[in-house]
Amino acid sequence: MTDRLVAAAPEATQVLPARLEPDAIGAAQDTIIGMANSAPTVAIGLSLAGLAAAAAYGSGPVIILCGIPMLVIANAYRRLNLWSANCGASFEWVGRAIDPYLGFITGWLMIAASLIAAVAGVVVLAPSVLAIFGDSALSTWPNILISTAVIVILLVIAVAGIRLTARTQVAMGVIEYVILIGFSAWGLVAVLSHHHGTFPISRGWFSLSGIGGQGSLASGLLIAVFMLAGWDATVYVNEEVKHRRHNPGRAAVIAVALLIVIYTFSQVGLQGVVSPAKLQANSSSVLVYIAQALGGGTGAKVMALALALSVIASTGVSIVILARMIYGMASHRVLPSILGNVSPRFATPAVASVVVGVILVAVTWVYLLSGSIANAFTQLIDVTGVLYASFYILTALSAIVYYRRRIFGNAWDAVLVGILPLAAAGFLVWIVAKSWQNAPASQRWSLFGIVCAGVILMLVARYVLRSPFFRIPRESAPREQ
Repeated sequence: MTDRLVAAAPEATQVLPARLEPDAIGAAQDTIIGMANSAPTVAIGLSLAGLAAAAAYGSGPVIILCGIPMLVIANAYRRLNLWSANCGASFEWVGRAIDPYLGFITGWLMIAASLIAAVAGVVVLAPSVLAIFGDSALSTWPNILISTAVIVILLVIAVAGIRLTARTQVAMGVIEYVILIGFSAWGLVAVLSHHHGTFPISRGWFSLSGIGGQGSLASGLLIAVFMLAGWDATVYVNEEVKHRRHNPGRAAVIAVALLIVIYTFSQVGLQGVVSPAKLQANSSSVLVYIAQALGGGTGAKVMALALALSVIASTGVSIVILARMIYGMASHRVLPSILGNVSPRFATPAVASVVVGVILVAVTWVYLLSGSIANAFTQLIDVTGVLYASFYILTALSAIVYYRRRIFGNAWDAVLVGILPLAAAGFLVWIVAKSWQNAPASQRWSLFGIVCAGVILMLVARYVLRSPFFRIPRESAPREQ
């Protein structure tokens, strides 16, 4: 077969015209959207005790080490967005630079990872909201009703426009981050002051091997990848960002940098507030427990507010970005064309947004009403980090392939879009391999099922929907432009 290779000339790129609202939000708002999708407070709550144990309290260096390849991957997103700024993002980039079939699988992994991550947030919506008032959801129906109501409200906001979504995310984000950072600083002061009950800082806290060399770097990095994932949300709204080719990529890099700082500071500031035994014993609600240790009942309620805002913000962003991923793929007819419709009034992919909202509501009901299905979803949630790492790898490789002419013609590009992305992709391949090696059979079958579902959908798109996407030529950047 002839290798169809074309330079990135305007007539060859087949860029679809943008139909979403242009120049609607700025780079700062886009950065908040990327950070919200990572859900910092929830991620810290889920990972604090586990990472402290895995890294033997050398958590900070582990997060920073994991953050370096993430920054490299984010820069690869930035470079690719300069080439083609569209909601399909990695789906198009991989498809047009490497292979359209691999591009479809990349798009499917994006959707699967984001949908499963959204489900993980949805099922704790009600408990997070009720915890603000010091209550717990003791029965199924209060959980269902509260979760459904929150999803419907977030869906209305998503359909109403990206401007309203961005303003809502900024408002929730400011409150959430002030609370999380404030408690982290409070905790760090308590530890440094040797407050009664705290676990003292030692040299091991600043080592990749942890206290006494007992830390597992591989286990710590697996957790850190899960924490940092999700920042790529900045590029899925790129058609609506001012300077759409430049700002979304910059926002991705900034979001990763800020998340590294927040996660490192929060982990180090909070992990020593209570003893290791108490930290592990209360791992399921560790942030509220630590906040109560610092500020009593009021502190616990304030931290519960931050957790609820983090869950709500992440769920809202999930609806927005999933709708745009689906819209971007449907625009190429690899998904039903109706999913590519845009509301003429709100300039949002309303149909795709409603579909995502209905799926989340349905999953919530099924999850909470059926224990067996809940267990199956739990297995899927546990592999979310692997899914994110997989399409990050494919995106990094697409940057290398697309810019390969410059890699061999410019020393600076050889480093930025050649050596560093390849090294970052290699790091994530190692993470995926370690995850697969350590995963129980149920999680391996879950991953296998997700990939098989993607292959089936790809065949439907190719032979039933007859998408022209699978016939596009491969593209590469000219040596200079």
